[in-house]
Amino acid sequence: VNQILLLLLVLTVCAILYNKVHQVPSALKNETVDLESPEEMEEEIPVVICAAAGRMGATIAAISSIYSNTEANVLFYVVGLKTTIPHIRKWIENSKLKEIKFKVVEFNPMVLKGKIRQDASRPELLQPLNFVRFYLPLLIQKHEKVIYLDDDIIVQGDIQELYDTKLAPGHAAAFSDDCDLPSTHEMVRSVGMQNTYMGFLDYRKQAIRDLGISPSTCSFNPGVIVANMTEWKHQRITKQLEKWMQRNVEENLYSSTLGGGVATSPMLIVFHGKYSTINPMWHIRHLGWSPDTRYSEHFLQEAKLLHWNGRYKPWDYPSVHTDLWENWFIPDPSGKFKLTRPDS
Repeated sequence: VNQILLLLLVLTVCAILYNKVHQVPSALKNETVDLESPEEMEEEIPVVICAAAGRMGATIAAISSIYSNTEANVLFYVVGLKTTIPHIRKWIENSKLKEIKFKVVEFNPMVLKGKIRQDASRPELLQPLNFVRFYLPLLIQKHEKVIYLDDDIIVQGDIQELYDTKLAPGHAAAFSDDCDLPSTHEMVRSVGMQNTYMGFLDYRKQAIRDLGISPSTCSFNPGVIVANMTEWKHQRITKQLEKWMQRNVEENLYSSTLGGGVATSPMLIVFHGKYSTINPMWHIRHLGWSPDTRYSEHFLQEAKLLHWNGRYKPWDYPSVHTDLWENWFIPDPSGKFKLTRPDS
């Protein structure tokens, strides 16, 4: 009897060991599947930024600030003209930015032929790359959501926060309202800026009055955009923008008005009443409108994104708050781009 019990015990132990050994590969296999499942993969954040001749230091500083302040999986789309692309590529690849994920995209200025009215008062606003934001779906193919940034910005927050901006159903983009941050109103008044549609559109023209938009409507700034590509294409936003560009060529609807916004004005028309809003701290602007007017240092430290829109850029002189911008600047390995400073 003892021998029979001992035999049964041995068989039971063997059966248990057999089951455990054969279950391990299955468990490992399931664990591997979980690790590789799409739900666990980090979402890619596409950021579009231009690299214009004479301003590439701005592009570099912007990218540097974004990359340094996030752990997110950012893919930079660096858009340039054929003549500028080799320079910006070498700058990135021969600096500490060589670790970033980026694609260089060539913008063909021929798409703008016949759509831009010459304006001698602000010729810099007519540069082809100013209109890249109109053509986002043509340049960026595989992404549902895209961030577009002007080059004269730095990011002090985590770009993931901006990417997480909620767009209401039916909205193709989110912008910052020019009336959204009371702390900037004094700056706006002191340098004579306009923050309403009156500052951008010529209300003497019948085509503008026919829009039915009150001239006191608050404007928005398209230097920072969070865009939904599906809605953009569905609503044919690019075609709508081109239509107003062509009408401006024929009727001079906005080029010579106070705002000088040859890229802003058509967006104000097309997106009127049909856009979501960005957290105001994610677009503190007007830093380039005056070489004398400054924000408080405490306010700027709290800001997530700073924008030197206006004539006075932080890589030139005179300008304000240049120290905040220069923290992120990486010198040009080729020596072609140099900062303009009082002692230079």
